[in-house]
Amino acid sequence: MKKNLNVIQIKGIKGLFYIAFIGCCLVAGFGWFPGWTCMKLWNLAASHFMQMPTIGIIQGILLWGIIAASYFTFRKEKLVVCMKAEDGLSEEELKSVFADMKKNAQNDTIIKSMLKAHEAELRIRNLEETEIPKAEKTEEDKEKVEMK
Repeated sequence: MKKNLNVIQIKGIKGLFYIAFIGCCLVAGFGWFPGWTCMKLWNLAASHFMQMPTIGIIQGILLWGIIAASYFTFRKEKLVVCMKAEDGLSEEELKSVFADMKKNAQNDTIIKSMLKAHEAELRIRNLEETEIPKAEKTEEDKEKVEMK
């Protein structure tokens, strides 16, 4: 465990002021200031180059949002988030889970239908593994598979 770990504790009015201060800083630093800058640049370009309408701070923040979203969408380095899921249950574990479910839910129709679907899936897997190659199948074999 890291010994240099700082824990922020919110206690009383001082903690609430601390949270409000952090929130205001984040809103101002990532929203209001870049939006204000975009508004000023747009209004400067609108007055010097073409006859375009000027924009206010809300439109500047929206313009900043469009610029930021475009940057993340069209940049060459893709943003990749990797999450590793643990390996699934083995067949034996699945069988034990479903056996426990059978014991616990004798009257539940939804669970019964799930169990039947799982058993059918296991039968299909077993048939596919032990199936005769397709070139050697006869019509009788096909009918037997369809009946099961």
